[in-house]
Amino acid sequence: MSMDTASLTNHFLIAMPQLDDPNFFHSVTYLCQHDAEGAMGIIINQPLDMNLAEILQHLDIDNEDEALGQQPIYFGGPVQQDRGFILHQPSKNWEGTLFISDEIALTTSSDILMDIAHHSGPKQSFVALGYAGWGQGQLEQELAQNAWLSVPASAEIIFDTPIDKRWSAAASLLGVDLQLLSDDIGHA
Repeated sequence: MSMDTASLTNHFLIAMPQLDDPNFFHSVTYLCQHDAEGAMGIIINQPLDMNLAEILQHLDIDNEDEALGQQPIYFGGPVQQDRGFILHQPSKNWEGTLFISDEIALTTSSDILMDIAHHSGPKQSFVALGYAGWGQGQLEQELAQNAWLSVPASAEIIFDTPIDKRWSAAASLLGVDLQLLSDDIGHA
């Protein structure tokens, strides 16, 4: 990575309206890692038709809490869609935990789901299947083509903002109203 390219770890990537890849249409992706090798992130606004109860049942984890079981599961991206990726507040070090910022960590091991089901996990969590990945230089190229806006991430948008408001809420961190951006920018 050249000296003038800052890491976008702990940033949101906000899909520009004209980005029509179905995986990323109107998406907000939280970047967990970004360095010279590439980037890895979790899309935070695409719920799947699935809830936490189904995941816990699949893993044979007992869950008596119906409200907890209703928590939606998200499409985190097109890579490794059979694996779970949990964004949460850093509260303890589970087996596969990556500490990203003071407010956000990523855990890929099922021990955190056991703790969540038993109310000893993080207060808030976001469970996704799959992740978004970019190879070396790929994200920089897409940014140069104006496919994405980037902005330092806000845990509030991941954990507290209604799903259908996350795209516009993330853009408003930049002072951008995506509704005002035409879908055909760059098409003369």
